[in-house]
Amino acid sequence: MTCLLMALEAVPIDIDKTKVKAEGQVEGEKVENPDTGLYYDEYLRQVIDVLETDKHFREKLQTADIEEIKSGKLSRELDLVSHHVRTRLDELKRQEVARLRMLIKAKMDSVQDTGIDHQALLKQFEHLNHQNPDTFEPKDLDMLIKAATSDLENYDKTRHEEFKKYEMMKEHERREYLKTLDEEKRKREESKFEEMKKKHGDHPKVHHPGSKDQLKEVWEEADGLDPNEFDPKTFFKLHDVNNDGFLDEQELEALFTKELEKVYDPKNEEDDMVEMEEERLRMREHVMNEVDINKDRLVTLEEFLRATEKKEFLEPDSWETLDQQQLFTEDELKEFENHISQQEDELRKKAEELQKQKEELQRQHDQLQAQKQELQQLVSTKPETHHNTQREVISLYHQDMPKNQLSEMIN
Repeated sequence: MTCLLMALEAVPIDIDKTKVKAEGQVEGEKVENPDTGLYYDEYLRQVIDVLETDKHFREKLQTADIEEIKSGKLSRELDLVSHHVRTRLDELKRQEVARLRMLIKAKMDSVQDTGIDHQALLKQFEHLNHQNPDTFEPKDLDMLIKAATSDLENYDKTRHEEFKKYEMMKEHERREYLKTLDEEKRKREESKFEEMKKKHGDHPKVHHPGSKDQLKEVWEEADGLDPNEFDPKTFFKLHDVNNDGFLDEQELEALFTKELEKVYDPKNEEDDMVEMEEERLRMREHVMNEVDINKDRLVTLEEFLRATEKKEFLEPDSWETLDQQQLFTEDELKEFENHISQQEDELRKKAEELQKQKEELQRQHDQLQAQKQELQQLVSTKPETHHNTQREVISLYHQDMPKNQLSEMIN
């Protein structure tokens, strides 16, 4: 969360920072920030950008530690920012509330629900104070910080779960496809599958993420420096792209590109780029667990240098890539397939019900059309009936029929 509040910038991959300086980088040029994956990512970025325009708040932000941010102490500094900043924050909040209401309405319209209680539904969004939709208060900043912190802590777990489902779906579809083939074609397909697996697994050795060998390879190939002159402190400063004194998650993930390129090539049919991103995430998580002592999702220079003194830095264990691991069991795949089957049954029942409704509507439409045509025929084939009725009424009138009976007959 600290990295979000400090507006950390994305790291350009495979760029020699020393060469970039030599070419004369434009002062004040801002690198586009990486997407956090949060559904309120844009709102979060806009709030940070506006707050950073206030000198007082920016100074407080630079000196605040992670506990001050999490505890809400930093949020109270919002009362001291300029009127212009507060006005802009109010506007951002109103836009975000309008966006959420629009999403709620679209969701409800899709299920044809009525009587929408927007205020109650807004409670599900915990990154702003829905009870006050017009102004941005310290409570809003506090809620935004806590929501982002919590969501980001669960974000990696959610990504792992989604990746596992992705892999099981791939295997499920492969097996279902094999069922449609005759024996000869099925054998050829199985043989091709095993060949692709073998080809994917045939790659150079992948260095343990965060080890000396891995970092030296980046130092030599990405930074273009002499491997014999590898220096951890210089390496840290080279890859602290935004010079904030930390290596954030995006800056760390960029360090693994060389290792990932050994295993994955977008041009190869056997290499899955979704798996590559999962591998990158696993590498980053591993390094964070080993190096990030205070668990603030940032690596300081002190933490980094301390990690280089460990035995694991010089003599790491071998690193197992995804193709060397069992990503799911047969029981898990069976349970997943049962879940898919249940969903398909529910969709089939809904489709059948909709078809019945369609047929009933068509029947009613045909019935109405038949009645309409019958009435039109009556009007067109018996025009004299209306005139005969008129003559009868006039005749009865002249015969002094009681008015109430005459009125009833006319009706």
